[in-house]
Amino acid sequence: MANERLRAAISAKGETAQSLAQHVEVDPKTVERWITLDRTPHRSHRWKAADFLGADEVYLWPTVEKQAETASTSELVTFYPNRGAVPAHLWTSLIEKSKSQVDILVYAGLFLFDSHPDLAEQLATKAKAGAQVRILLGDPESDMLKQRGEEEGIGDHLAARAQLSRHYATPATSTPGVELRLHDTILYNSIYRFDDDVLVNPHVLGAPAGQNPVLHFRYLPGARTFRHYMGSFDYAWDRGRPA
Repeated sequence: MANERLRAAISAKGETAQSLAQHVEVDPKTVERWITLDRTPHRSHRWKAADFLGADEVYLWPTVEKQAETASTSELVTFYPNRGAVPAHLWTSLIEKSKSQVDILVYAGLFLFDSHPDLAEQLATKAKAGAQVRILLGDPESDMLKQRGEEEGIGDHLAARAQLSRHYATPATSTPGVELRLHDTILYNSIYRFDDDVLVNPHVLGAPAGQNPVLHFRYLPGARTFRHYMGSFDYAWDRGRPA
């Protein structure tokens, strides 16, 4: 049976089996077999092809779903019942060890700056060494932040906390590689990414973020959870505005 999903994805992208083969660096006949015989490519080829076509590899090749599910389950390092239960040394370790990517998506995240007074300097140093740092804070003037403040029972204090975090983070933005944006999205999770580790803090209606659980995930090739949350980060990042 032919792989009609792959055939359609190639066509929708305006590509051909030959152009896909060139991108993935395989023989065009190999891509033809992926399509006509529904052959499943090697993992690295699946990733390149899926990325090139802007599609999910599990959608293109459903047979890898079970493998992806197993890997995704293995991505979960641990679960914390609330943010305060996350060991202080873990935050410090993740910040210090990160070398290539730091992404922070929060409404305020003031606790991180309060507990790491040199955080802006640390992030600037990492950027000078080649890391990319992206910080997304809630826009204090947005209706969404005001609504969230009311839901948490702290009113305008959330906007004030966001302003403080912006104040603490701003010095790092003079360093190329560090970018700060403001967002007004409905934030379902706070996300803290340090290279291949991400801490996800779900938001619960009526409770401040600090009282809600935290899940620690570590990226594994072929898994989906880490990439899923980072896709959410990118969605918010693209809609943020420069601070």
